[in-house]
Amino acid sequence: MRLIRLGTEPSAVGADVRAALSTWGTGDAVLGGVALLGVRPPDSPRDLDAVIVLPRGVLVVVGVDLPDPAMRLEAPLNGQWKIDGWPLTRPDGATSPAAEALAATTAVARRIQDMRGEPLPVTTVVAVGPYVGQVVQSTVDLNRGVRVLHPKPTTLLAAARELATSDRPCSAEHAAKLVAVLAPTGAPPTRQHLIAEGFSDAAADLASASTMLLPKVTPAPAGRKLLPYAAGAVVAVLLVIALIVSLSSGDTADSSTSTTPTPQPTTVVVDGRNFSPRGADRTDDCASHAFGDVRGWLTGHLCMQLRRAQYETTVDGRKVGVAIAELSLPDATRAGELHAVASAAGSGGVTTLVKEGKGWPGGPATFDRSAIRVSAKGAQLRITQVVWTEGEQDPADPKLAEIADQALRLPASQG
Repeated sequence: MRLIRLGTEPSAVGADVRAALSTWGTGDAVLGGVALLGVRPPDSPRDLDAVIVLPRGVLVVVGVDLPDPAMRLEAPLNGQWKIDGWPLTRPDGATSPAAEALAATTAVARRIQDMRGEPLPVTTVVAVGPYVGQVVQSTVDLNRGVRVLHPKPTTLLAAARELATSDRPCSAEHAAKLVAVLAPTGAPPTRQHLIAEGFSDAAADLASASTMLLPKVTPAPAGRKLLPYAAGAVVAVLLVIALIVSLSSGDTADSSTSTTPTPQPTTVVVDGRNFSPRGADRTDDCASHAFGDVRGWLTGHLCMQLRRAQYETTVDGRKVGVAIAELSLPDATRAGELHAVASAAGSGGVTTLVKEGKGWPGGPATFDRSAIRVSAKGAQLRITQVVWTEGEQDPADPKLAEIADQALRLPASQG
């Protein structure tokens, strides 16, 4: 467990949380992962004692200081907390401190989702102190992914193992992005350190994947006498393919992959208008797909992900092409800075998929002289371009401007 102290823990019991985590040592011999101590993620309603990023889950730790040590704590999520049979009273009148913890967890989960982070389960640990001998929680509350506990090394470790239950481990690359999303200040651990903490090495996993080459079958010369041999060759090839399929189906569920392609959406409807998807992609290298001042800004700042998508619609019988570029940045401040750059005339932008040779039949040859909208929402910046697929272009065309406004609500991913 690698500890990164970003600030002072907001509760007295936070020191016990830090002490418990430190006993696990660095590396994944006990559990692994990265703990951000004294952190306040963007959009969080409060400072948090810790956010623990594990290879298979994220734990939000909120400390609650009780007025006195307790032998027994009844801690329902929705209801009155009781200490040794006496109701817990607080100056703010709250009967259950768990509500604040759940709000913090919700904010963290939303932050990860908005920034397109690795979709790991985000759960809650309410650390209570100065001491509690026994905590009583209902089965329903436990099943909601919430643990109320006094933070000892053993209790915290048990909670982490019960709550971090993703089917596959997070890669070191995605872990670094998660840390950057939750704590934009400072630099995340290196890839080597994250691999040492139990996060998977995506490059090594890819390199170790097994492959099988099928022999090339040379067609036999045409002729009536060779038909039996040709038929035998075809049967042999079919038997080889059947054997490969049989062996592949015997692998474990973790290594199996579906050969059925993900169905693509046929239309997306905005304000009663149908938009047909025409391709999309995503990349972590934002700067290499930008140009001008926008590229210069992205080269010197962290960008989490670039998503691009294309759509087609029709206006008065004429086809219209839509190009969308959505950049995920660490926080709203950075998104505002990039918005100021991208909104200036002649400052560049993001290269469209059409420009990179990924157009579609009947689509526009270019998005030059397009109607453009640049918008920022939270930590995301979106650049939308709209053109007629044929004919003269006018960036001030009111019909294209209307489509550009509607396209602000189109998804930047497809499928």
